[in-house]
Amino acid sequence: MKVVILAGGLGTRISEYTQTIPKPMVQINGKPILLRIMNSFAKAGHNDFYIALGYKGDVIRKYFKNFKTDWNINLINTGKKTMTGGRLKRLKKYLKNETFLMTYGDGLSDVDINKLIKFHKLKKKLVTLTAVRPPARFGYLKLKNDLVKYFKEKSQADEGWINGGFFVVNGGFIDQIKNDNTVLEKEPLEKACKNRNLVAFKHHGFWQCVDTKRDLDRLKKILK
Repeated sequence: MKVVILAGGLGTRISEYTQTIPKPMVQINGKPILLRIMNSFAKAGHNDFYIALGYKGDVIRKYFKNFKTDWNINLINTGKKTMTGGRLKRLKKYLKNETFLMTYGDGLSDVDINKLIKFHKLKKKLVTLTAVRPPARFGYLKLKNDLVKYFKEKSQADEGWINGGFFVVNGGFIDQIKNDNTVLEKEPLEKACKNRNLVAFKHHGFWQCVDTKRDLDRLKKILK
């Protein structure tokens, strides 16, 4: 199955790194996040990659120019200012009407890709996303006047479910994306949800995105 990786965003919240390189090329213990993501798909038997480039895409091109592998790597310019939905729409000619895998270029997980695919086929919906629990960040307090009435160190289970960014998508979904300015997570996915065409595969294992330097430091520590 083809694997789409959206790797063109500006990464402004981690600008101490992304002034010179795109966020997917930020190194985690000697390897770019992008390569670690690709490895996770390849281990599951999926190594036909379509990487949507944008901001500083030339850095990614340069990295893979002399990259020795038996993977099929397609590096496609999808515009510097294109939104996530628009990037996916620009890949339509490569994806045709096939079902494909998709993720972002800034998150790692040990989600079982092939179980995710089986779940998608079983549910027979347009899009399956991977639901994860975000890493707990803060404790919870309940106050009355100045007195702490309730104190609990927050656990991951208290955080609820969020979009973990590992998708299985039917080809027809791309036709619902209007143009370069379409944000994937807004109108297209909201519409799929409204039409009961979006399902969630619950992943209870490891997941971490890299939005900030704090996230990056946490990920480096975990992988070490």
